[in-house]
Amino acid sequence: MTRKLDIHNHILPKEWPDLKKRYGYGGWVSMDHNCGIPGKANMMKDGKFFRTVEENCWDAAARIRDMDRDGITVQALSTVPVMFSYWAKPEDTLDVSRLVNDDLAETVSKHPDRFVGLGTLPMQAPLLAVQEMKRAVGELKFPGFEIGSHVGDWNLDAKELYPIYKTAEDLGACLFVHPWDMEMGGRQSKYWLPWLVGMPAETATAICSLLMGGVLHNFPKLKICFAHGGGSFPYTAGRIQHGYKVRPDLCATDCEKPPLDFLGKFWTDSLVHDPTALRLLLEVIGEDRVMLGTDYPFPLGEVKIVDTYPAKTILESNFLSNTVKEKLLFNNAMEFLNLDPNKF
Repeated sequence: MTRKLDIHNHILPKEWPDLKKRYGYGGWVSMDHNCGIPGKANMMKDGKFFRTVEENCWDAAARIRDMDRDGITVQALSTVPVMFSYWAKPEDTLDVSRLVNDDLAETVSKHPDRFVGLGTLPMQAPLLAVQEMKRAVGELKFPGFEIGSHVGDWNLDAKELYPIYKTAEDLGACLFVHPWDMEMGGRQSKYWLPWLVGMPAETATAICSLLMGGVLHNFPKLKICFAHGGGSFPYTAGRIQHGYKVRPDLCATDCEKPPLDFLGKFWTDSLVHDPTALRLLLEVIGEDRVMLGTDYPFPLGEVKIVDTYPAKTILESNFLSNTVKEKLLFNNAMEFLNLDPNKF
């Protein structure tokens, strides 16, 4: 059976301190295990219901049972984006990051053949983020980090973030970009639009900013991957390239190379839910730069729910050769994460 590494999935600690008491102000997420439903817990934000999660969101044994059922060899674990906490005081976000990362490292250490860790960082304070990067790579042995698609008012081209990119290059650490903090109200308040439409647009904005901002030009060794198949970017890549050519006064201000010159220089996951979309993704991004991602354990992901199961789109795309499927399911992630495939 072909080995599979899932680059995109989420995990939380089972519990953590009362952060409002710890820091003296609100806005934090907590976990309520007294929701009255065995095997489930409610995520709460300032005492208000946010989301119900099942035990596979915090319990490694439950995850491994699902992985065995679904044929997933390894998961690259990352936190749920609501835990990023970029809005908070920098020293408090650093503390939360360390709490999350230490819990993540403990899970990985108990099951090193099934999990690797992608840590979280206080991105709003780049020097503190660099400090945590060095600790997480040096002490916790993380191969990389999950970061948000923007940090407050900074898009990913912000020069304030350059120390993070430089450190990632120096450490050989990769970055996995996840959309977050979408517009939730007004016209976006119905039909799950922030997740169905907002997230793809958010990811495309992150990619566009990175390319037109010259980040990959300035940091050519940076390894960076975007969730959800790069969002709407693959379908709009031609439009973006055309815009760069016809309005250089707006689009070519920070990078002398057109956006599509950087194809092959960044990765995406495979989470597009459709063989036709996967074919386009591979044509645009490249068969060496797409990796299996499921968004486990959440229902919008490619998980075991209704007619879906992990890796379904790849496995059922008959236009793919077995060699390409092996790249997408496992080999590309080994390169991205700089892992030895013989360890899994």
